[in-house]
Amino acid sequence: MEVRIGVQNVARELVFESAQSAEEISAAVSAALGGGSVLQLKDEKGRTVVVPAASLGYVDIGASEVRKVGFGLS
Repeated sequence: MEVRIGVQNVARELVFESAQSAEEISAAVSAALGGGSVLQLKDEKGRTVVVPAASLGYVDIGASEVRKVGFGLS
């Protein structure tokens, strides 16, 4: 699952692939915003991404992309 996080007052967005489902990511964002704490997500390599909830601009949860390999790609 591709996740894009926009942080207030920062020009670049955080982009990473996560093994978590869209529902898990959405629940984590809602819990962080509701509790005023931090948003913690894990990427595919097991690293933890931590963003203060007060600094969140947006969170874009995209579909996981299937990478095609070989000739005849369309």
